[in-house]
Amino acid sequence: MCPQPTTVRPADDAGEQRERRVDAALAALILPDKVGLLSGAGMWAIAPNPAIGLGRLVMSDGPVGVRGEHWTPDDPSVQLPSPTALAATWDPALVRTAGRLLAQEARRKGAHVLLAPTVNMQRSPRGGRHFECFSEDPHLTAEIGTAYVHGVQDGGVGATVKHFVANDAETDRYTVDNRIDERTLREVYLAPFEAIVKRARPWGVMAAYNSVNGATMTEHADLTAVLRDEWGFDGILVSDWFAARDTVRAARAGLDVAMPGPATVYGDHLVAAVRDGHVPEAAVDAMARRVLRLAARVGLLDGADPVVAPAELPTAFDGRALAREVAARSFTLLRNEHAALPIDPAAVRRVALIGLAADEARTSGGGSATVFAEHTVSPLEGLRAALPGGVELVHAIGADPRIGPPPIRGPLTATFRGADGAVLATEPLPDGTARWMGEFPAGVTPDHLAAIEVTGTLVPAATGTHTLGVSGVGEFTLTLDGTVLLDGTQELDGADPGAAILSPPSSAHTLHLTAGQPVDVALTARGPFNAIAGAVFVGFALTHVEPRPGDDELIEEAVRVAADADVAIVVAATTEAVESEGFDRTSLALPGRQDDLVARVAAANDRTVAVVNAGAPVVLPWRDDVAAVLLTWFGGQELGAALADVLLGAREPGGRLPTTWPRDEDDAPVLDVRPTDGVLRYTEGLFIGYRAWERAGRTPAFPFGHGLGYTTWSYDAVDIAEPDTADALATVRVRLTNTGERAGREVVQLYLAADHPGADRPARRLAAFATVAAGPGEPAEAVLTVPRRAAESWDAAAHGWRLDAGGYEFQVGRSSADIRRTAPFPVSSAVTMHRVRGAGVTDTR
Repeated sequence: MCPQPTTVRPADDAGEQRERRVDAALAALILPDKVGLLSGAGMWAIAPNPAIGLGRLVMSDGPVGVRGEHWTPDDPSVQLPSPTALAATWDPALVRTAGRLLAQEARRKGAHVLLAPTVNMQRSPRGGRHFECFSEDPHLTAEIGTAYVHGVQDGGVGATVKHFVANDAETDRYTVDNRIDERTLREVYLAPFEAIVKRARPWGVMAAYNSVNGATMTEHADLTAVLRDEWGFDGILVSDWFAARDTVRAARAGLDVAMPGPATVYGDHLVAAVRDGHVPEAAVDAMARRVLRLAARVGLLDGADPVVAPAELPTAFDGRALAREVAARSFTLLRNEHAALPIDPAAVRRVALIGLAADEARTSGGGSATVFAEHTVSPLEGLRAALPGGVELVHAIGADPRIGPPPIRGPLTATFRGADGAVLATEPLPDGTARWMGEFPAGVTPDHLAAIEVTGTLVPAATGTHTLGVSGVGEFTLTLDGTVLLDGTQELDGADPGAAILSPPSSAHTLHLTAGQPVDVALTARGPFNAIAGAVFVGFALTHVEPRPGDDELIEEAVRVAADADVAIVVAATTEAVESEGFDRTSLALPGRQDDLVARVAAANDRTVAVVNAGAPVVLPWRDDVAAVLLTWFGGQELGAALADVLLGAREPGGRLPTTWPRDEDDAPVLDVRPTDGVLRYTEGLFIGYRAWERAGRTPAFPFGHGLGYTTWSYDAVDIAEPDTADALATVRVRLTNTGERAGREVVQLYLAADHPGADRPARRLAAFATVAAGPGEPAEAVLTVPRRAAESWDAAAHGWRLDAGGYEFQVGRSSADIRRTAPFPVSSAVTMHRVRGAGVTDTR
């Protein structure tokens, strides 16, 4: 589908040449110039230094698209499915290709560093940002994260692995102190970072907001030493935005870049700290050297060859096609009774498509992962385009899951005014969302900006009670045809600097409007607008809700539509008020009355397909009452096209669960995400995800690794051989046959189970996996390398990795609960310890 780029050159003479050029550039700088490299000149960029041939270094949020420096629909991006969807493919090769596309997008938008991937763990299903993480399992997270970083850096763009470490929930994320014992920290939370750093050599790592065992991550000298001295990380360590709080402690801990700027704990503060003797200048030199090394790697330092030469950069990726393929490969079929899927278009005359999310597609979680796609294919649009002309497609809303009001539909205009009322600039808005991060439009500066006006004309579609509102922090005036509805200040609770945009306060005002009669709407936000560290960070919204029938009436309409259809497809979804950066979930239930909706539709039509559009586990109380359950995660811009492909059988749903899905919320063994007196204790230790479920003896609704396809497979044989490398236990070959009537893919999973698990030892862990494909009746072979680490544990007293010798069993199958073949495997005690010493690893035999 897409060309494969030339393999990136390993560190060699070119790497040595870059280092010499970096040293020469550093030697030419005086202290203030070196410090100038260590923080942003604005929201997203480090300033250039023409005197040494250094260009402007631009960073951009990810991870499913590249925003660039402008968070605006005028600068759209390719939007891939959510990171949980990437992990659900269980396909590192596909994820690496996705990373290459993102690098292409970054170059198109002038960005040199992508602030992704997120490799924090899905510790509790209540984590609000879990759609942006990969999995509950460290090994799956490491494999997918490694592929992602390889792909981005194949394209000459730096990847920034985040958030180092234990940013596993959003509640009080800026102040929480996560208390984690050393073994758990090493084996679960640091493990993906370690694997990615050692295998993919990322050019950046982001330090998290939170503290771990008493020290904030931007000041955690001990864990920075693990990152650099033990693992050999030579890239930049950059703060999460606004996370750096203390000049001396951050600099002495080795935080290279404090973002954003220009107001920062570095700058003049760091120059003074060096001159006062609180920070050695050698520490600043080391930090500046790493920034210059990154600039050289991405081609921003004159005289230094970039890691990927311009002629080697991949440039021919079709973003829409890849987004569609990744989506279909991630969709996870959880249930399919009586082969309800795929739907044969020739065998149906009427299809009912039900749900607000079928028309208003949810394609991404909320927060910094959000990008504006040029076009989003909704499920309604995708099915309408795919169904043949003789099939009637009928849509009903069914129920409104939205907790908060949506932005008013545009077009609108944002007008920027100075203190004297003069117009500084105008900018079109497609809806009522007014958001600027990094910079305002040309001609607008925070110092001269006094007010932002959002104006437009509302033409009501229905007569009745409408609701207008304001979502945001600050001083606002809202008028309708000149009548003031709001004139006051909305304030923010809490210390999280991102909450002003991610979870702002809101107000609502009801009024009667007549269909077809236009009214003028105006919302004025008054400054100052540079309240956060001197950086542009403005976001507010003008919201509107039209009169609509109540949920009872909407559900009854959906039931009537479903009863008269050959097949009923209900699209149920979470919303941005449920899954987003900035807050955790308070419930695993689908919002609104969507559970009632699915249950009622299933009772009316025994061929009901439930499509669940969520980034992380939700409880599905009706799961046994529907014919099929298809999980689409947040499917990106091509969600609807990929959904039509899978529902109608043009593509097979290729996904497998990267997380365990509970029957009921209280069944989940680990739920707590709320700190007590500022402290969140990880008392469960190693036991999160399927490990916790197995220790608790509980049966989930859908186990880790589960997923059905449109064909069947036999697991014919397992062969075990000596490994090719010293860091592996064995090479395992699994022979399979596609026993179905159509081509398909299978994800072969291998779990290493200990003969004698204990209170501090999980019964088993995912050790390897591989994806294979075959036509009907054809054989396939999966080759799996079982890493040594699968049988190792961290010995805190010895400060090293201990091989846990003894009896084990290889368990090979389709999921953690569907094991098809087993084989005993004894682990020898000939080598018992990898002890960590300073800057390297020493074997003790």
